[in-house]
Formats: sequence, C-alpha cells, structure tokens
Amino acid sequence: MRKFEEVTTDSQEIYKGKIVHLNVDTVTLPDGNTSKREIIKHPGAVAVIAQKDDGRIIFVEQYRKALEKSIIEIPAGKLEEGEDPKVTARRELEEETGYTSSHLELINSFYTSPGFADELVNVYYTNQLSRLETNIAGDEDEFVELIELTLEEAEQLEKEQRIHDAKTSYALLYLKLRGLK
Repeated sequence: MRKFEEVTTDSQEIYKGKIVHLNVDTVTLPDGNTSKREIIKHPGAVAVIAQKDDGRIIFVEQYRKALEKSIIEIPAGKLEEGEDPKVTARRELEEETGYTSSHLELINSFYTSPGFADELVNVYYTNQLSRLETNIAGDEDEFVELIELTLEEAEQLEKEQRIHDAKTSYALLYLKLRGLK
C-alpha cells in the first residue's frame, strides 16, 4: 500500500460527456474510515509555447464559457484517444495559429487540478516555426484570434488578468526563468 493511499471500493459514473466523465467513488481511507470522492476523468491535453524568431510568443484569445469571459492563452487542446501528445501539440498549433513546427520539445507535464481531476497537460516548446501555406480548419465550435506578444507585453496582460490560466502563466514563468528573449 502506498503512503496515504485511498482504496476504491465502489465507483459510479454519474455523467459521461464528450470531453469529461464524472465518477463518484467510495474509498477506504488510511485510517479505515470511508469517504466519497467526486472525480473528473479527462483524456489529457497539450499546450505549446511557440516563440518566433523575433522573440514574440504566439497566443490565442478565445471565449471560455466556464469563466464567462475571453482570455489570452498559449495554443492548447485535448488529446484524442490513442493519440501521441506530440502529434496533438503539432495539430493544435496548426489549427489554432496557422503555424507548424518540425521540432517540439517536451518541457514538462502537470496535473491541472489533482484534488478532483486527472487531467494531465503536456507542455511543449518550439522556436522553430513556419507559416502554413493553407490554414487548417479547427474545431467547428472553437473561435480563436491569433495574438503575438513580447514576454513583457504578456506579463502586463497577466497583471491585468487577460492572461489568467495556469498553463499560460506557467509558460510565461518558464520563458522568464530560462532567460528566453
């Protein structure tokens, strides 16, 4: 048994959606008591820190219904079943920005909300971009606008909470700490 492990004794799927599933698990706690855990199952995602030759970073602005506002984010998207995360990263970069890259470097992965979800985001970096000759159609229900910013401009938008999500804040911190200009 792993330290602090909670053993699932029952699991009920409450909701099965297009992207997420909600399970309510009954667990036995390390002290022998039982409890309920509401768990969101997610297929995982990717995000791409894409930096142009002139140092500007590629972002997209889109409306996020859960927040009831538009925010500016690095390109990102959900893994398709059985899809290699690097393939997803390239696809999302192409669909959302019109750029592609022959070199995507995995820099890290992290769980977005481990208290209730298993979503794992794989974050890639590239500074080797080329413009696609023809734009690739993205998701039919996704509307995005391409924005290119310097690190300083992006940090200002973060202060204004126009950039206000974990993966994009992580990207800005990564760029700043690595001294990438």
